[in-house]
Amino acid sequence: MNRIGLYVASALLVVMLLASTLFVVDQRQLAVVYALGEIKEVISEPGLKVKLPPPFQNVVFLDKRIQTLDSPETRPIFTAEKKSLVIDWLVKWRISEPRQFIRNNGVDIRNLEGRLSPVVQAAFNEEITRRTVRGVLAAERDKVMQDVRKRLEDEAKAFGIEIVDVRIKRVDFVADITDAVYKRMESERKQVANELRSQGQAEADKIRAEAEKQREVIIAEAYRDAQKIKGEGDAKASAMYADAFGRDPSFAKFYRSLEAYRASFRNKSDVMVVDPSADFFKAMQGSGSAAAPAAPARGKN
Repeated sequence: MNRIGLYVASALLVVMLLASTLFVVDQRQLAVVYALGEIKEVISEPGLKVKLPPPFQNVVFLDKRIQTLDSPETRPIFTAEKKSLVIDWLVKWRISEPRQFIRNNGVDIRNLEGRLSPVVQAAFNEEITRRTVRGVLAAERDKVMQDVRKRLEDEAKAFGIEIVDVRIKRVDFVADITDAVYKRMESERKQVANELRSQGQAEADKIRAEAEKQREVIIAEAYRDAQKIKGEGDAKASAMYADAFGRDPSFAKFYRSLEAYRASFRNKSDVMVVDPSADFFKAMQGSGSAAAPAAPARGKN
């Protein structure tokens, strides 16, 4: 039994020893092999690898994917015209020299981020202070990111990393300036709105005046045409009356008598006091030879 137990213990020891010499490298990682505290080898190819058992050799894994560094805090930066801006940025980076990275930062990525953030902030400070607010917001925004990336590329080599991209996420004024800018923008918009309203009112008044002018012209022309037509009608009526009266003078006298009666008895409330034997009533009495009576004076009871 003692001999069998010894064999089992020996087998287990051999298995553990062999297991400590094997390790797997993931495709997303870099494997750094240490030999007595010094970097002996950096393995980037994935697969099953072999090393000496501890304490002769140890393995540390690093993430070789692209990492993102966001601005840790928003600090105001003054532009060329002494305006204060708040810049939020991000930097994309990855490990390019594992040996250099470990020598300067160790194996913890957070150490690198703590050292890289001030460098990025300083690069943005230098680029922003050379430009105006308009340039940073629009005209030179891409140029700012390109220049910051160029500044970081040389300094990143000392960290053992490669700068993949630099981006500005947000550009804003500090709170006090932001309120002032919003108020100014509101005032400008109100001024533009008032100008548009004034222009619209002026255009409306112009249209109304033009419409009123056209209305007066149309009414005047219509009145002119109506008077012309009325004159032509009166002329034709007069010609017809003259023709009719010329053919029968007695009818003309009778017609004028009827017109006189119509003018005299226009209102129902009128009362006339006249001698029945007067010439005014001869037409009613059947006298065709009576002359056209003159309208007597009217009065009110």
